[in-house]
Amino acid sequence: MNRPAPPPADDELHAFVDGQLAPHRRSEIEDALARDPSLAERVAAWRSQRDALRRLHGELLGEPVPAHLLGALDRSQPREARQGRWSRWGGMAAGVLVAFAAGWLGNAQWSARHAAPVPLAKAPAMREFVHDASVAHAVYAPEKRHPVEVGATEQQHLVQWLSKRLDKPLKVPDLASMGYTLVGGRLLPGESGARAQFMFEDTAGERVTLYIGTLDGRTAAGAAASRETAFRFASEGPVPSFYWVDQGFGYAVAGKLPRDVLLKLATLAYRDLS
Repeated sequence: MNRPAPPPADDELHAFVDGQLAPHRRSEIEDALARDPSLAERVAAWRSQRDALRRLHGELLGEPVPAHLLGALDRSQPREARQGRWSRWGGMAAGVLVAFAAGWLGNAQWSARHAAPVPLAKAPAMREFVHDASVAHAVYAPEKRHPVEVGATEQQHLVQWLSKRLDKPLKVPDLASMGYTLVGGRLLPGESGARAQFMFEDTAGERVTLYIGTLDGRTAAGAAASRETAFRFASEGPVPSFYWVDQGFGYAVAGKLPRDVLLKLATLAYRDLS
């Protein structure tokens, strides 16, 4: 009697997205995706994220990985774990490392052209939040047909829906004085709960996003003591952002824009949301 194929693990799904699976296992995962729409949607999102990162740093993917990054990978894992992972993932691990190196090189190039940014907050939750805001922008801003889940024509419904999911009254900031109007928004997952993304666009088609979410699982009312409204600049992700924290919630305005323009947009958003 034939046993059913085991459900795909996350590392196999990543290998599937990167074309690194053996043919027999690839066909089994294709069958699993056909049976499970939620699994297929997750794989499609990973593939979109991979393609967005490749578009952002395509010119860097052929460059050699810096030696100190290779050393950092070696130092970060026990010897046995390194050997097991390299033998199991093969080229996929190299691809992940190249993507990481591309992000590092992009950050170095951005920092060289601009004044040194304020260091990213040390709290892991804040680092993760800002990085997620940057990646979410990189994934959805290039979309032509489906950049948002709910369009600007349904702004009231959009705000009510996202406010309910985040358990916090939200509003759409007015960025019209900088030439940006609302495209719409979407709900996104986060480490500590739901997150919201609002997207804006100018007449030239340039897009900027506002990313909002709780940092520690608490509601705003329960986090009144956590207030850090000073802006900070981050360039660690695929695109730069200005971010701030207010009563346990993080806010990040992200976009491929000059630092001074991004700061003005973040200031407008902060004034409307505070």
